[in-house]
Amino acid sequence: MLLWYMRYLAIDHGEKRTGLAVCEATETMASPLVVVFDKNQLIGKIIKTIEEEEIEGLVIGLPLNMDGSEGARAKEVRQFGDELAGHISISITFFDERLSSFDASGKLAGLDLTRKKKKKHLDAVAAASFLQAFLDQKHGRQ
Repeated sequence: MLLWYMRYLAIDHGEKRTGLAVCEATETMASPLVVVFDKNQLIGKIIKTIEEEEIEGLVIGLPLNMDGSEGARAKEVRQFGDELAGHISISITFFDERLSSFDASGKLAGLDLTRKKKKKHLDAVAAASFLQAFLDQKHGRQ
């Protein structure tokens, strides 16, 4: 079986902050990259990251309700994805991000960071969490 590997950028789009994470070319491991705090610079930062990191596909976290339905926040994220699609030429995949922030909080809990510093990194770690789940699902590693 021939597998096609890509570098992905994950986007955890939040109301106040947006976390970005990447995977390496073998799609084995996702890593937190950065948290963007300025909404006015978000699309520019994403475009720059796509170029610098040689990204070939985007995975945007979709904040589904616990029952799997889409609420108002998921609609906002889809609208952001549509806006972003007008600026780039690579594929966008929406992926369930339920519990990614909870998972990220658990990963940061063991680190010797202040609450403020943990909050500063949380969204990028959450993006890495659902990107890893996306990669694992893609390669049957669940």
